[in-house]
Amino acid sequence: MDYRETKIKGVYVIEPKVFTDNRGYFMESFKQQEFEENVCSIDFIQENESKSSKGVLRGLHYQKGEFAQAKLVRVIKGRVLDVAVDLRRNSPTFGQYEMVELSEDNKLQFFIPRGFAHGFLVLSDEAIFTYKVDNVYAPQHEASVKWNDSAIGIEWPIDEDQLILSEKDKNAKPLSEAVLFDD
Repeated sequence: MDYRETKIKGVYVIEPKVFTDNRGYFMESFKQQEFEENVCSIDFIQENESKSSKGVLRGLHYQKGEFAQAKLVRVIKGRVLDVAVDLRRNSPTFGQYEMVELSEDNKLQFFIPRGFAHGFLVLSDEAIFTYKVDNVYAPQHEASVKWNDSAIGIEWPIDEDQLILSEKDKNAKPLSEAVLFDD
């Protein structure tokens, strides 16, 4: 695998080696030792999957405090635009974001460490999105940052009236009111 750190420290785009032939393809999607040698030591404890339609925007979500989560995300079917926003108050890239297109064709993965809000926009008719996490889901520690907060300035390639948002995401707080991380 090829591990590329982005302009935001700790955030990686990972490109697996894909072997194709007339039967299809084979790839290793995760290898613990290799990941730890190239990114960080981690213990993923759960894997989640979601299916969404075109125009669905999920995010920008995170968990606070001791329930913060690192995520390794990828798309099994379709295409999404995936975003990580730095919420580490002492980071030189605080409030900045990294964006990458993940698809069933490019097979890229995106690693988002603790201290970030995360979200994605579905670009294809349908997308199946999967992610490994290193901590349990704790609804009482869940938080969201507004997907269109001008302080962050994410340039989503869709008109707002075409978005499909949950009530939680419609009512998310601006960055100025977000619970931040100290590390």
